[in-house]
Amino acid sequence: MTALIWFGFFFSLGLLILIARKSLWLGLVIASYVLGLFSFSFKELWHQTFITLTDPSILLLALAVGIIPIIGGAMERGGLMDILVNNLRMKRKSFMAFASAFIGLLPIPGGALLSAPLIDRGGETVPNRTKTAINVWFRHVFLLIYPLGALLATTSMANLNLYSVILYLVPGFTVMMLLGYLLFLKGIKGNNSEQVRINRKKLAIPITVIILAPFMHFTLTMIFKNIIQEIPLVIGVSLSLILAFYFGHLGWEDFKAICQKMKPWNFALLILGMFLFLHIFKASETSRVIAEASFSKVFLIVGMGALLGFTTGRVNVPISILLPIYFAQYGPRAMTPLVFAVMFFAVYQGYIISPVHPCVLVTLEFFNTELRDFYKLLALPGLIGIGIAWIVGMSLF
Repeated sequence: MTALIWFGFFFSLGLLILIARKSLWLGLVIASYVLGLFSFSFKELWHQTFITLTDPSILLLALAVGIIPIIGGAMERGGLMDILVNNLRMKRKSFMAFASAFIGLLPIPGGALLSAPLIDRGGETVPNRTKTAINVWFRHVFLLIYPLGALLATTSMANLNLYSVILYLVPGFTVMMLLGYLLFLKGIKGNNSEQVRINRKKLAIPITVIILAPFMHFTLTMIFKNIIQEIPLVIGVSLSLILAFYFGHLGWEDFKAICQKMKPWNFALLILGMFLFLHIFKASETSRVIAEASFSKVFLIVGMGALLGFTTGRVNVPISILLPIYFAQYGPRAMTPLVFAVMFFAVYQGYIISPVHPCVLVTLEFFNTELRDFYKLLALPGLIGIGIAWIVGMSLF
């Protein structure tokens, strides 16, 4: 039975990668149902589908993520993207890394869709698959040491000091920055603009459009703590959209043209497919088989960490699975800041290149890049990162 569950797990991932060449959201849906069929009945599959499609948080998130590419399209059509690019005097490689990293630090789901248009406009001569890699890699590299990101909750789960863990993650962050530069940025030449004088007033407009959504999301979430968290998100992106249309002097005809070009419904469907896969995975026998398996420390914190990060497209979910297993087998005191840092780094490597990671999916959709081309670029640095985590783990145990 266990062997059959593992087979179904890998078979569903294979289908996902294959079907995603034509349609990412359809690949997610089919892979979800195939995974579920190896564990439970059609009735349970329908139950998980019903849960996904009736969850207000998921539906609001899908709506918000569908609005975000319209914001990018409006900024492009209204000339705001040109204003932003032309008033940031940076080398092209620096601008592309900065744009994705800057937006990445803003706490907004689907934020990769805000940085993607900047990278697209700033790297006009750069191939789309390279832009895809840069947007995904540099968007997340700073989150590895960002105290208000995934580390905040996961270190609390492990009962560890947040900043002690960050100190141990700094070497991993440095490695990821170096890999990103050598593999994605090094060969990019030129500057974004030859403009000598920066017009700060004009520059403030597109920056305001970009940061308003996460600012409103964060502020309203802090003020109204008991409401559905995605409501402030929808409000934030809606206000950003209104500003983009106002300052870009756009109307209804522009809106229709932008929607035809950006296809926002594809991004909304990606979110629904992603959560369907996550729900079915968590409810299936696959998660139980993985959780009950007996592994060595290195394989548990590195191998299973990377695999779960890859499978779920999340950081918190793998950590929440791994910590109870680790505590049960080795005791809470065995979880030190260094051990946790190795685990977190390994999970992160799988998470960054996951085929169900929202940022990966929406970036692939935006740049019209195939999943196989994405892995031709991202598989190597991801494997190098996992290899480094494995070596460190071996030295620890």
